[in-house]
Amino acid sequence: MYKAFLIKYGEIGLKGNNRHLFEDALVSEIARVLKKTDGDFLVTKENGRIYATARSEFDYDEVVEILGKVFGIVWICPVVQIEDNGVEDLGENLIRYIDSAYKDKNFTFKVEARRARKNFPLNSMEINQEMGHILLEKFPEMKVDVHDPDVLISIEVRKQINIYSKEIPGQGGMPAGISGSAMLLLSGGIDSPVAGYMIAKRGVKVFATYFHAPPYTSERAKQKVVDLAKIVSEYAGPITLNIIDFTAIQLEIYKSCPHDELTIIMRRIMMRIAQDLAEKNNCMGLVTGESIGQVASQTMHGLYCTNEVCTMPVYRPLIAFDKQDIIDVAKRIGTYETSIQPFEDCCTIFVAKHPVTKPKLDIIKRDETKLPENIEDMIKTAEETAEIIICEK
Repeated sequence: MYKAFLIKYGEIGLKGNNRHLFEDALVSEIARVLKKTDGDFLVTKENGRIYATARSEFDYDEVVEILGKVFGIVWICPVVQIEDNGVEDLGENLIRYIDSAYKDKNFTFKVEARRARKNFPLNSMEINQEMGHILLEKFPEMKVDVHDPDVLISIEVRKQINIYSKEIPGQGGMPAGISGSAMLLLSGGIDSPVAGYMIAKRGVKVFATYFHAPPYTSERAKQKVVDLAKIVSEYAGPITLNIIDFTAIQLEIYKSCPHDELTIIMRRIMMRIAQDLAEKNNCMGLVTGESIGQVASQTMHGLYCTNEVCTMPVYRPLIAFDKQDIIDVAKRIGTYETSIQPFEDCCTIFVAKHPVTKPKLDIIKRDETKLPENIEDMIKTAEETAEIIICEK
C-alpha cells in the first residue's frame, strides 16, 4: 500500500535562516542510507516536509528499520499520496486506506486535516467533518473521539494529498556531520560506544582511536572494537578508526612510573595521541566515555589530571550517567552484547591493584619525567604507524 514515507523532524524547524542547511544534510543522509536497501528511492524536501518516495519495490520493514537509525528524524510516517481529484475521490481513497491499514475497525478515531494549498474546495475544518462522516457511514463500528482517539488520521493537502495515520518514532537529534567532527577514544567496553552514539546524535561526525597492545591483547579484542565501531556507524555514518600499537609505550610506563599512577599517566599519553590524530583529521574536540566516579581514574581529581594534557575541548556525554543508564542505552542501540564479550583491551591488562583516586597534577607531571628520553619518538612512531580502518555496516 505504501509507496512513500513522510519524514518529520523536530528542532531543525527552529533553525531560522539556517534551516535549509540542516534539511539538506538530513536529505543527504536519508538518501545515503536508503542506498543500502533493495529499493530505489527519491528523497525530496517540500515546505517543512521531507519525502522518501519509492521508485521500485522495497522491503517495508527494512526501510523502516534503517530510517529509524537516522539522526534528525523524529517521526517516520508511511504515507499514501494521491492526486487532487476532488472531495469525492479523497473520500474513496481514504476508505481504501483505512480498509487496508486496519483489519479490525473497532477503534476510535479523529480526522486532522491541514490545507496548505488554499484552492482545495473545503477548508481544514470542513475536511475533518466530511471525511469523518464518510468513514462513519462506511465503517459504523468506528467511533469518533476528538480528545483521545485510538487512531489519528492525518490528511495534508499539498501539491499532492497525503494520507497517513501511523507515526513510527525516530532517533531525533541532528543530522550526521552538521555540527563538525570529533575524535572518540574507543575501547571495547560498554561506555565509549555509547558516548560515540550520543555525540553523533548532536550532529557530530565521529572519528575514533583505539589503543591496541599486542601480544597482551588479542586480534579478537581488536576485532571487537571494529565491530563496535560498525554498530555505532549505523547511526553515526562511516567511522574512520585509528588503531594505535600502544605496547611499547605501555611497557615503558609500567617500568618507569609508580604503579598506582599507571592508569592516569597512560590516559594522559592516550589523550595526547588522540589529540594529534584529531588535529590531522580537522576535528574540533575529543570524546570519551568517562563518567564521574565510575572507576578510580574517573574521579574529579583524575579527570582534572587527564584534561590538563589537552589543548582542545574534551566532550564527555556520559559524565553524569549511572552505569545502569549507560547499559540501558547500550542495549537499545545494539552495542551491549558486543561490549561484554570477554576480550580484554589494553587498559585492563596493566591496571594497578590499588590505583590512586586523588592524584595530584604536580606529582603526576613529576613522575612522567621518569619515562625514557625517547618517549616522544615512541609516541610519534605510534601515530605514524596507526592502522586505519573505515568502519561502516
